Order: sequence, then C-alpha cells, then structure tokens
Amino acid sequence: MTTDAGHLGRLSVRHRWDLFRCVKITRDEGRGLAAVEDLKKEGLSAKFHQLDILDHCSTVRLRDFLQNTYGGLDVLVNNVGIAYKMASTAPFSEQAEVSLKTNYFATLDACEVLFPLLRPHARVCNVSSSASQASLAKCSDTLKAKFTGTEITMEELTEFMKKFVESAQINKHLDEGFSNSSYGMSKVGVTVMSMIQQRDLDKRGADDIVVNACCPGYVSTDMSNYKGSLTIDEGAETPTYLAMLPPNVKEPRGRFVKKKEISDWKM
Repeated sequence: MTTDAGHLGRLSVRHRWDLFRCVKITRDEGRGLAAVEDLKKEGLSAKFHQLDILDHCSTVRLRDFLQNTYGGLDVLVNNVGIAYKMASTAPFSEQAEVSLKTNYFATLDACEVLFPLLRPHARVCNVSSSASQASLAKCSDTLKAKFTGTEITMEELTEFMKKFVESAQINKHLDEGFSNSSYGMSKVGVTVMSMIQQRDLDKRGADDIVVNACCPGYVSTDMSNYKGSLTIDEGAETPTYLAMLPPNVKEPRGRFVKKKEISDWKM
C-alpha cells in the first residue's frame, strides 16, 4: 500500500489498513517518519520511503524498493496535490504550469512507473476533487465532449493538458475553451486519466485490476487552511472504500466517486 502526503495523512485501524503491508510515502522525511510512528501506535507495521513525485528518478527508486521488498503492489493511492490559495498573487500562468506539473503530469508519470507492479486484484485510487466537475462544467462543449467521451486516449488527454498550460501562458485558455481554474483543470486531468487507465487495463485483459478517481470531501488540512468540514479520518473513508473493493467488483470501475458513491461525469 502506498500513499503520498496530503489529506489522507493518518490511516486509522478502524479503516482496516492492517490488511496491508503499509508503506508511507511522502516527500518530507520528517513528516513521513512521524506518520509511521503514529501508525505503529495503532498497532500497524509500517515503513517509510521518501518520494519526490516531481523527480522521475525518485519514482523509479520507489518502484525498485517495492519490487525488491514486496515483489509487487496491491493498493496504490495517488494523493499528491498542490493548490494555490485564493489570495495568491502568483500569475495564472505560473499557477497553471505548477498545478498541472504536480497534479497531472507527475501523477501520470508515477502511474506509468508503478502500474507494472500491480498484482491481480490490485486497487488504484487517484485522489481527484469535486473541482474537476466544476471545471468540466465551465469548459466548452467541444472539450466537455472530449473529456466525457469513451474514445479519448491518454496521449490526447495529455495534449489537452499541455494545451491548457500553453494557452494560460498567454492568457488564451478561456478562448481555447478551458475553465479559469488551474487546480480544477489539473483534477479534470486526474479524473479522466483514471477512466482511461481502467479502459486500457480492461483491453489488455488485466486480472481484476480496478482504478477509480475520487473526491475525499472538504477535509480539514493545511491545504484547506483547516477550514474543511471533514476530519482526516472522515476524508480517508472514500479512498479506503475504493482501496478495499471486493474481488471481481463490477462497479465502481473507472469512475469518479464521492461519499463512496458513483458521481456523474457528463456534459
């Protein structure tokens, strides 16, 4: 089981993570080791491994560690995320570039590196946001059709994400049909990415590997300035539900999930 730093934070025993050999993965070594100690206090056996998701070589080192230590991967929770504050004075061009680089491109790279380790019946949860639905609603009809269709490929999605960043550099992103939220567009990428991943795995005949995107809710963490209405444990409920879907589950598969229920992803 791997997770990145963010609003999953501490994983509770009552969520039954004791079923997995848990590896706490974060960029900040101090926070990662502290989280491991918290898990140990709850009776869990956890290990720490450092990861800078923006560094491809760092992701490869994680892959090698997981392969050499465990021989594979059963649960992957991609929870990396960055969001600029509403009061940020950073230019939109910067916000778009940084947000997409972290939330979409780095997450996609991590998936491409780690997916070969997924064992039969593995579960993947890509933590997205309801902001993806809000941004989808503000996109042009042409982009909505692309982002909600079943024919879009990962290569096409990545080109759209690149186009958003490029057009944001010259303040033309609205003209190109994108929303005015760099965070929201990055999470559109994460949600659609998850749907494509499931379709691709099914086409390859993967043995019951299930990928979903989810919104954990408005969680009280540093990202939300601790204004969220949910505790960290409450925010972990939906990702945990997706990580523990039973064998050969029919739904949700390649879906966007909120409050442990499939949420609409449509024009």
